[in-house]
Amino acid sequence: MIPPLSTRLIAPRLVMRAPRTGDVAELRRLLRHNHAHLHPWNPAPRPGEDPTSITEVSNTVLRQRREWKNGRSFVFMLALRSEPARLIGKIALTGIMRGAMHGAYLGYWIDVDHQSDGLCTEGIGAVLDFAFGPARLHRIQAAIMPHNPRSLRVIEKLGFRREGYAERYLQIAGKWEDHILFARTREEHTEADAASREDSVA
Repeated sequence: MIPPLSTRLIAPRLVMRAPRTGDVAELRRLLRHNHAHLHPWNPAPRPGEDPTSITEVSNTVLRQRREWKNGRSFVFMLALRSEPARLIGKIALTGIMRGAMHGAYLGYWIDVDHQSDGLCTEGIGAVLDFAFGPARLHRIQAAIMPHNPRSLRVIEKLGFRREGYAERYLQIAGKWEDHILFARTREEHTEADAASREDSVA
């Protein structure tokens, strides 16, 4: 059973939910505010395409909602619990594969004004609980460029394993970039949760 679009995840400082059609203006503001911040880490848009235009943002939201309903991806928009109407980032589980794998790819970014606060780590932790719980996934993979130290710290702090090094893995900002490959399985997540609970009791 696919988790409903109304799903909300609550973390100590964050609330996370699927994008809504009413988010277009706020998403456009967020993307434009973070254009320079995100440019080195994103695929280049097609010639003549503006990913922050009203049309493109609207189409993206509709596609993300459709893919959620079909169980193909789960995109969560992030907001502070103290300011839920103002979006500050995104965490996505995409490329969902069922069958023998039950896996997905993890992607994430946070507003340039909210870096180094531990919010991204906090949000991904809640999304992993969702992934290995209601979403019934078994394996979450992530690919990080070697020269992205902030993202590497986040993924390692969350207990992902390094699985390999892929040369010229993805085309980012118009250039084929190497990536370090990471993964985490449900078993690892469950064991880490049990160890954390034991530590808190001790």
